[in-house]
Amino acid sequence: MTITNGKVSLKHLVTMETLSNEEVLGLIQRGLDFKRGERVDLGRKYYASNLFFEDSTRTHKSFEMAELRLEMGMIDFDARTSSVNKGETLYDTILTMSALGVDICVIRHSEVDYYKQLIDSPTIQTSIVNGGDGSGQHPSQSLLDLMTIYEEFKTFEGLKIAIAGDITHSRVAKSNMQILKRLGAEIFFAGPSEWYSEEFDVYGRHVTIDDIVEEVDVLMLLRVQHERHDGDGGFSKETYNRLHGLTEERYKRLKETAIVMHPAPVNRDVEIDDHLVEAPKSRIVRQMQNGVFVRMAILEAIVNGKA
Repeated sequence: MTITNGKVSLKHLVTMETLSNEEVLGLIQRGLDFKRGERVDLGRKYYASNLFFEDSTRTHKSFEMAELRLEMGMIDFDARTSSVNKGETLYDTILTMSALGVDICVIRHSEVDYYKQLIDSPTIQTSIVNGGDGSGQHPSQSLLDLMTIYEEFKTFEGLKIAIAGDITHSRVAKSNMQILKRLGAEIFFAGPSEWYSEEFDVYGRHVTIDDIVEEVDVLMLLRVQHERHDGDGGFSKETYNRLHGLTEERYKRLKETAIVMHPAPVNRDVEIDDHLVEAPKSRIVRQMQNGVFVRMAILEAIVNGKA
């Protein structure tokens, strides 16, 4: 990974841990450039394939939009009609894509660290972009979150940021807590103690949402991941909202300059009251918009690494 003339070059993007602060800021800046309408000539036709083995709307479709805006060729892949159903391994699927000449594979998979075998392979030449690995990492979501925060505050240094909700199961939380602390933010964790692990203590402090709601600059809500729990995780929707969610009363206690974020999909009236999703302090829609531009920056960085 390098930065040349202000542009980041990457071979793969699978985790935030491998990015330097300079590379993170470089990708954010390129995302902002694309948002302002900057165009880029990639020099040749590049081909990308989006391989999503878990359901997705925002990540999947914003990568598609980013690829279309960069005029990439898109190689369709649908796990439901692929040889995966005949027992083909992920490795052999990506080996095939590489052999066919696909330059970039964007992958979401339920297995944590699925990408390690792929990027270590001497045969696979396609670049891997991690679109989410189980409860592991989600680097493109983290970068769009960072872009949204930077666009608002022009810095990370000294910001008070609360990550609230289903922290243990959230790849978004794990990606964000690491890089935000490294960039100088003060991190707090809120939500059920049952969904918190002491391993996160090195990044921030666990509090209740009511302890911190009046102090934070950014309230980053997380989706309750019902699919990763047995049953409802021990909370009814009403109980979770009352104890841990962003209610109207808590929203009013936020600072005037504070912003509310959520990676979506939103469980309305669980993590956040329904009418607050598009409230003035909410940046949830902007996050989705910024996802296209930061993913353009990621794809451009991969292309730069192949030049």
